[in-house]
Amino acid sequence: MSVELTIENLSKTYPNGVQALKDVTLKIPTGMFGLLGPNGAGKSTLMRTIATLQEPDQGSIRFNGMDVLKDKDSVRRVLGYLPQEFGVYPKVSSEVMLNHFAVLKGITDSKQRKEIVDGLLHKTNLWDVRKEKLGNYSGGMKQRFGIAQALLGNPKLIIVDEPTAGLDPAERIRFHNLLSEIGENIVVILSTHIVEDVSDLCSYMAVISNGKVLLYGEPEKTINNLRGKVWKKIIPRAELPQYESQFHVISTHLVAGKTVIHVVSDAQPDSTFVEVSPDLEDVYFSTLKQTA
Repeated sequence: MSVELTIENLSKTYPNGVQALKDVTLKIPTGMFGLLGPNGAGKSTLMRTIATLQEPDQGSIRFNGMDVLKDKDSVRRVLGYLPQEFGVYPKVSSEVMLNHFAVLKGITDSKQRKEIVDGLLHKTNLWDVRKEKLGNYSGGMKQRFGIAQALLGNPKLIIVDEPTAGLDPAERIRFHNLLSEIGENIVVILSTHIVEDVSDLCSYMAVISNGKVLLYGEPEKTINNLRGKVWKKIIPRAELPQYESQFHVISTHLVAGKTVIHVVSDAQPDSTFVEVSPDLEDVYFSTLKQTA
């Protein structure tokens, strides 16, 4: 049975006057959903609101027939949450800590609890280090422990906030594989500013900036919409301002000491530009530039 999260007209302004969410409406289906946006875009505010940790000023969130904002206890029973910053008790082992969390989740039968904890330690590739103190874990191991605790109690909704920031490439791939595996029959929301995380994993996505949803859809379709419209050129760094005033420059990359610009245009800007096959990064930057 498929599950769905529906967010309608969600707004949030903090006491300091920062409007973190502006009338956000999203439909998030079963599977992996990517929420892309720069730092300060409102992603963490949205994640924390869905995770029942803070109240919006207005709007509604429904999940699987539940009113998320009113029926917080029911939501928490089916929720797994891995925040951007989560503390670990450095002197406790992952095995002991997972047992403790399992009890808090209501898994009181000790035989059943041992089966669940052992299974999660194997699934997250932490079995061999289960007796080690969490303080000795690498960044990737801590993230995998975070996912293990988020998976306790067979959640139907999992929220992971910036999960691959700071991971080395091998740990990122392992983490991706783990997320793909768990995200088939439940809703997994992946909030990130790393475009590859979304293009590698997610069947639907949204781009959010300054608290507003700028784009929603399937990554492949959003890329197809840009085909034939992205052009690149290598230019001297000093000429960048001139090109930015003349063309719709969406991104600049430094490659082997040279500046490569990507420009969006319906036709070839001039004969010195070469057409490139667009990717999700082009979609992301062109979406952000539309409102800049």
